[in-house]
Amino acid sequence: MEFLPKGRLDAFADGVLAIVITLLVLDLSIPAVTESLTHALLSQWSVFLAYIISFAFVGSVWISHSSITALMKQESPRSYRLTLLMLFFVSLIPFTTKLMAFYLSHPPTIPGFGGTDLVSALTVINGITRSALSAPVTVYGLDLLAASVTLNAIMKSAVRTPGMLIDESAKHELVAIQGRQQVGVYIIFATLACGFFLPIVAVAGYIVVSIVFFITPTISFAQEKWKKPG
Repeated sequence: MEFLPKGRLDAFADGVLAIVITLLVLDLSIPAVTESLTHALLSQWSVFLAYIISFAFVGSVWISHSSITALMKQESPRSYRLTLLMLFFVSLIPFTTKLMAFYLSHPPTIPGFGGTDLVSALTVINGITRSALSAPVTVYGLDLLAASVTLNAIMKSAVRTPGMLIDESAKHELVAIQGRQQVGVYIIFATLACGFFLPIVAVAGYIVVSIVFFITPTISFAQEKWKKPG
C-alpha cells in the first residue's frame, strides 16, 4: 500500500472549509432601509436560518475531520480521493443554502378558500407548499447527506487500511466516532425522505441534525475526559 503525507491534505481541507464558511456569511446582506431596521432584518429570517444550519453543519464536518486525522499517521490515495469528494459536496453548501433560503423567503401564493372545508383547504395548501419547496429543500438535504456519507467513508477507509492509524487504540476510537456519525447519516436520510412530503418539517429536521452534529464531538470529548481517573 502506497501512503501519502497527511499534512498537506489537512491544510487543504482546513482551507476549503474556511472558505465555505466565509462564502456562507457573504449571503447575509444589509437591508436597504433607513427606518425599521429590526423589521427588515426579521424579514430575512430564512437567510439567517439557512446560514445557522449550514454553519453548524460545516463546523461539525471540520471538527469530525480534525478528530479523524488526529488519529491517523498517514494518508492513502483512497483517503485523498475520498476527502476531495467530501470537500466537493461541502463546497456546494453555499449554493444549496442560498437556493433553499430563496424559496423559503418567497413562499407560494395561497388562494382563498371561501366555502371550502378545513381538510380540503389544508390538503391544497400542503400540495402548493410541497410543489414550491420540496425541490430546494430536497437538494439541500441531498448535499448534506452526500457530505456525511463521504465523511463516513473516510473513517471506514482508515479503519480498514492497515498502517494508517497511529496505534490500535486509535482504531477503537475511530470506530466509535464512525458509529456516531453513521447515526447522523440515518437521521439526515429520514429527514430527507420527509422533505418530499413535508418540506417545512424537513427544514426543522435539518436544524436538529446540524446542532446535534455540532455538539456531539464536544459532548463525546467531555464524556471521555470524565471517565479518566483524577
